[in-house]
Order: sequence, then structure tokens, then C-alpha cells
Amino acid sequence: MKKTLLLTLITVLALTVQAQKYVGGDISLLPTYEEHGAKYLDRNGQQISGGLVNYLKAQGWNAMRVRLFVDPSKAPADHRGEGVRQDLEYVKALGKQIKDAGLALMLDFHYSDTWTDPGKHTTPSSWNSNDPEVLAQTLYQYTKDCLDQLNKAGATPDFIQPGNEITYGMLWPTGHCYPDGGNNGGTFANFAKYLKAGIQAIREMCPQAKVVIQTEMSRADNVTNFYKTLKQYTDDYDVIGISYYPYYHGTLSTLNGVLNQLETTYPNKKIQIVETGYYHAWYPDDAKYKKSNFPNWPDTDAGQLQFTKDLIATLNQHTQVDGLYWWFPEANEYGLDWNTQRVTDKWYNASLFDNQTGRAMQALYELKNFAPNSAGISSVNVQKQADGYWYTLDGRRLSGEPTAKGLYIHGNKKVIKK
Repeated sequence: MKKTLLLTLITVLALTVQAQKYVGGDISLLPTYEEHGAKYLDRNGQQISGGLVNYLKAQGWNAMRVRLFVDPSKAPADHRGEGVRQDLEYVKALGKQIKDAGLALMLDFHYSDTWTDPGKHTTPSSWNSNDPEVLAQTLYQYTKDCLDQLNKAGATPDFIQPGNEITYGMLWPTGHCYPDGGNNGGTFANFAKYLKAGIQAIREMCPQAKVVIQTEMSRADNVTNFYKTLKQYTDDYDVIGISYYPYYHGTLSTLNGVLNQLETTYPNKKIQIVETGYYHAWYPDDAKYKKSNFPNWPDTDAGQLQFTKDLIATLNQHTQVDGLYWWFPEANEYGLDWNTQRVTDKWYNASLFDNQTGRAMQALYELKNFAPNSAGISSVNVQKQADGYWYTLDGRRLSGEPTAKGLYIHGNKKVIKK
């Protein structure tokens, strides 16, 4: 009877795919904060030990996002002062730390030396060409080389973005486009050529990874128009990624309408909020939507918490939405000498730590409610588990024996690391 039950369990582990949800944050600047000596405290004011990655995992987070620039040393000084510094060596080290902790890794290719967003997509300085064919080949080879090195470093991504916030294309000027056509001399066809080159490299080097196409909601119809136009060129991606910041993109009802339309039009695609955030202090002066638009979300700890609760309640109404990432949760200048150790040139007050006290915000602990069963099994191949490697419960292979506490698969058995 016991043997039958064991075989049944193994069969379930091998064949059953449960609905896996991912919750976490873009922690791209964490190593720099830690190197400078930032002090992270929990809600009760106790200093967090064992590293922030492991602490966030203990709070129910199961995924992290990391950005990658081509040559951030060539970024403008003000952009470097905002946190542009993630070159390949930096990302390899942080990515391995994330994977060794048993978390999913989302890699965000910026395909630039500096920030890319709806207002800027500068072609890398070393990619000195305006020939779309040459640029596509360069992007393909760069993507392939980066993923090869990440694989060898034990930092294989689980989700990969070939471009960051590409609502208006990438590799400007040749790839500059509107969501439904060309712009300023660029064309959607050129942009699609670059995007497909990146996707090809991803499929070749990381065949198990999910391809994420990220847009943002500067206008609600931009999102739907973008994917409609993209379908004329390719449907080879897995996840629709969206940036949603209410102070730039509007109310939750606007987001809800976009999600409804995407789920109806693209029922075979998963949807993830790959960037979000809300201020717990000093609401931004340049916000498109003033804080009077959000009376239930004052720029306080409690207001940030309420935003998080309301956002999660909205997202959990959508069965295709399976990912939620807070942007820049690690921002924390507490414990640093502002004159000699500062990490950025200005505080970011939508993080999940108080820059003045180092204490965690309440929203940090609320995020787990988006994925309350985030430790559930998701597509584990038991036959593969007998190869001597260690795996997380959702089938991601680690680079070695894990050091973080948790439940793992090793040698066809579930193993608890204490």
C-alpha cells in the first residue's frame, strides 16, 4: 500500500501541472546597497540576517527580476547616479544568488547602455550601425553570448524579456515605432526583426525559459494595439508583461479593462505585471495622475499597503495573470554616509523599505497574498530528478546543493533543508 502511494505521488509530481504564480521584485541594485553597508530591518526594527534575498523568500516571494545593460559604463552620469550599473558580470553573480536560493529568475535585456523606456531606447554605443540586418545579427549574437555565460554561471533565467518597455520599439532610430506603425524614420518591421532575433537566441540557449514581451500603459489602447500589430510579425512569445504605476497609468479600473481585453484576445498567453509600485512618502511632482485621484492611497505606509491590497484583489480576478513584481523594492539608504556611500543620487520612496529608518514597509508582507500557494508543485519531471542535481519544487535546476532553507527535489525525493 505504501509503495502504491509513493508511486502515485511520483506520478503526480511528474505529470501534474498546477497553476503556478510568481511574486517578487526587481532587485537589480541590491548587491550595491549591500556592498555599501545599507542596513535592512524587519517590521519590528530587527536587522535582517542571512541576506535580503533569503528574507524575501521567507516572506512568500518566489521570483526576482534583474536588468542587464550592454555597457553601463557608457551611460550618462545622471543615469549611472540613478542605478545604471548592471553589466553581465554583475548579473551573473546576482542571478546565481537568486537561483541558489531556489527562486525563479526573470532577466530583463535593455539592449542599451542605459535606461530604456517609452521615451528612450538608445542603441548601444558599440553597435555602430544603422543597417537593420546588421543590428539584428548583433542583437542575436549578444543575446546568445549572454545566455551562454549565464547558463555556465548557474544563473539560467526562467523568464526572459528581449527588451524593456518596448511599446515604442527599441534600438532607436531604426526600430522606433508606434504601437501600430512607424515613427521618426523607424519602422515596426525593423523593430520586429530585432525582437525576433532576440527570441531566436532565447529559444536556442534557454529552451525552458518563457519569453516575456513588456509594454506599459502610457495609453490603455497602446497595449492592445501593440500586441495586435506584433501578431502580424510573430506570435512566438509566452507572456504579456505590463508596467503599471497608477501615478503614470491611471486607476485600477483602467488596468482591469486592459486585462479583460487581453484575456479575451489572447487566451493562450499568460499575463504578468512585471513592474509596479506606489509611494509611501513624497508623492512625485511629475506624476501624470495626482494623488487626489487616489484618495484611498495616501503617500504613507498605510496608503502603500492599501494600494497593494487593492491591486492584488484586482489581479486575482484574472485567471491568466500569474506574475507580480514590485520595482526597486530594495532601495534603502539607511545606514549609509550620504557624503561617501550613497548608492543613488536621490531617494526612491516607492521602495519597500524606509530610507530614513531602514524598516520594511507593510506592503512587503502583503505581496505574498497574490500567490499564497507559491511553493506548490509546477511541472516537475521526476525522471530528470534522478540525475544528481538539486531542483526546486517547480522543476528549476540549481547550480549546486542549496544553502537556503526550504523544500527541494534531489534523487527522486523531496528533501527539506533546515
